[in-house]
Amino acid sequence: MAVGLGPLPTLHPVAGFELGIASAGIKRPGRKDVVVMRCAEGSTVAGVFTLNAFCAAPVILAKQRVAGPIRYLLTNTGNANAGTGEPGLVAAARTCAKLAQLTGVDASQVLPYSTGVIGEPLPVEKIEGALQAALDDLSVDNWAAAATGIMTTDTLPKGASRQFVHDGVTVTVTGISKGAGMIRPNMATMLGYIATDAKVSRNVLHSLILDGANKSFNRITIDGDTSTNDCCMLIATGQANLPEITDATGPLFAALKQAVFEVCMDVAQAIVRDGEGATKFVTVEVNGGGNHQECLDVGYTVAHSPLIKTALFASDPNWGRILAAVGRAGVPELDVSKIDVFLGDVCIASRGARAETYTEAQGSAVMQQEEIIIRIELGRGDCSETIWTTDLSHEYVKINAEYRT
Repeated sequence: MAVGLGPLPTLHPVAGFELGIASAGIKRPGRKDVVVMRCAEGSTVAGVFTLNAFCAAPVILAKQRVAGPIRYLLTNTGNANAGTGEPGLVAAARTCAKLAQLTGVDASQVLPYSTGVIGEPLPVEKIEGALQAALDDLSVDNWAAAATGIMTTDTLPKGASRQFVHDGVTVTVTGISKGAGMIRPNMATMLGYIATDAKVSRNVLHSLILDGANKSFNRITIDGDTSTNDCCMLIATGQANLPEITDATGPLFAALKQAVFEVCMDVAQAIVRDGEGATKFVTVEVNGGGNHQECLDVGYTVAHSPLIKTALFASDPNWGRILAAVGRAGVPELDVSKIDVFLGDVCIASRGARAETYTEAQGSAVMQQEEIIIRIELGRGDCSETIWTTDLSHEYVKINAEYRT
C-alpha cells in the first residue's frame, strides 16, 4: 500500500560505482533477481550486519571479507541462503568464485548478499548462469533498476540521493534498500547499499555507517522480527577530486555525514512506508527519558503492541492500550503521574489518566490520518528517541501466510 511512498526520486550516479541487473529465474522466470555492483579499484567498503545468531551464509562470508579490498557485490533475491548450514556457505562461496573468474579478481574481493525464503538450498547454477548478463549490464545509471532488482515483498523500489559542493567539487551520495516485512533491524536493514564518490578511510567509513544505521535503520520496525540476512553497506569510491577523509572532523566530513544520514533516513523510512499491508505510517516519539535506552524500551513496546497496531488499522483511538504498553515497557520506578500522551497535537492522557480536555472525536480525527504521531512525555529526564512503525492489517497476515505458496 506504500503509505506516502511515490516514484523514486532522481538517483544521481556515483562515479566509480556501477550496477548491473539480470534474471536468474530463482522464483519465477523472467524476474530480474540478480544484481552485480562493481566498485572502482581502491574503493573502501564498510558495513553493518544482522546480530541474529542464525545469520545467513552470505552474511558470514561478507563479514569475513569486508575488511579487505572489495571490487564486487553480488545480490540475489528469491532465496535467503539462511538456515542452510555448511552447504550454504559452500554455495555462497561458489557464486563469488564464479563472478571472480568472470572478472579476473580474487574471490575474496566479492561480497555475497541474499534475500528471500529461509531454509532452501541456494540455486547456484541459476545464479551463475545470470552473472555474465549482469556484468554486460553494468552502468553508473542503473540505480533505479537495481532498486527493483533487490525487492522481495516490496511493492515499490526504495532509493534516495544527495549532492553537495565542497571547494568547487560536487560530492554525491546515493543509496537503495529493500524490505517490507521481517523488519526490526538489529544493526541496519534488510538489504541496503549506499555509495559516495568521496575518498574516505575505512575506519571513518565504518563509524559513519554505524552511526547512520543506528539513527535510521535501527529505529524502524514493522513486525519486531530481526532478519537472518540484514546488512547495510557503505562504499566510498574516491573518484571525487578531494582529499581523503581520515578523521571524523572538518567541514568536508560534516557535509558527507549529513548527506549519508539523510540518505539512510529516507530509505529506512521508505521501508516502513512500504511495510507489508501497511495503511498507516506511525511515528512514536518518546521524550523526557532518564536515559536513551528507556526511551527506546517504551517506544518499541508501543510500536510492537499488536493491540495498538490493530487499533491503528481500525482508526480506533483506544488510548488505554498505549498507557498499558508504556506501563509494561520495563522502565524502573516509573511514575505514571508524570506521564502525558499525545495523538498528534491532541493530549489524550495527562498525569497518568484521561486528559480532561480530551474528546473521542479529537482522537478519531487523528487516527483517520495516514500519518500519525504518538508522543509520550515521561517526565523523567532530558533524553528522547523516535521510532517509526506501521499498523497491522489483514493484508499483513495474508502476505505472510502465503509467502511460500
